[in-house]
Amino acid sequence: MNTMKKYLVIISAVFLLSSCVAKRYLTQSQRETASLREDSTQLANSNSSLQANIASLKDQIATLQKNIDDLNGKISGLSSQNSQLGQQTAEQQSKLTQSQKQLQQLQALLNQQKQASEELKNKMTEALKGFNSNELSVYQKDGKVYVSLSEQLLFPSGSAVVNPKGVDALSKLAAVLNLNSDVSVDIEGHTDSIPIRGRYQDNWDLSTARANAIVRILVNTYKVDPTRVISSGHSYYDPVATNSTPEGRAKNRRTDIILSPKLEEMYKLLGM
Repeated sequence: MNTMKKYLVIISAVFLLSSCVAKRYLTQSQRETASLREDSTQLANSNSSLQANIASLKDQIATLQKNIDDLNGKISGLSSQNSQLGQQTAEQQSKLTQSQKQLQQLQALLNQQKQASEELKNKMTEALKGFNSNELSVYQKDGKVYVSLSEQLLFPSGSAVVNPKGVDALSKLAAVLNLNSDVSVDIEGHTDSIPIRGRYQDNWDLSTARANAIVRILVNTYKVDPTRVISSGHSYYDPVATNSTPEGRAKNRRTDIILSPKLEEMYKLLGM
């Protein structure tokens, strides 16, 4: 009996001990499970936060990429504009260089013509030095040489027939012209304002007849190239003095022989 009780006591003790140990393990396991669940929840929350951050970063990256693409497009456009502006600048610089070169050429040509005009004036003055100032004058105006011959030297009053002394003056003038073939010759007849009477219809008729008479002497008698010569009559509409005095009218009754360098080279430079 005693032995039986002992067994029962031992079995009861073992059972109680096993029950306590199992309960302790269960409690510990429950704690660990709760802790794992808490960790899992935290991990899930962290994962959600990270996913949200990743999505936000992706949006930021997409926005930045778009901005970069826009900037690259603008840079490309600016590069194209800069290229066009550079080309336009180069073209304008080329035109400026050409214009400067043309200006230099024109200035050089003008200087040559000015020098040639001065030399021609000196030659005419020397050739006609035997005549006094009341008969003729030689001067420069607007880059041209003027030989102004008075009616007293050239013509009887109201006539277009050249006096012998006038023919002599024209022979000396023609000699210079024939040595300077690059000079054009413009012959202008002028009268005073007194109406003409006689064989000529009016002062226009007389001034034109006088200019033509000089042309014929220069061309037919002294062989000046006719392609260089132009004649015209101006009546009394281009006076050099007043027509209200005898002295003024005498100055207006004249024939101007205007000598000017040919301008073909200048016209070529100007593209005319």
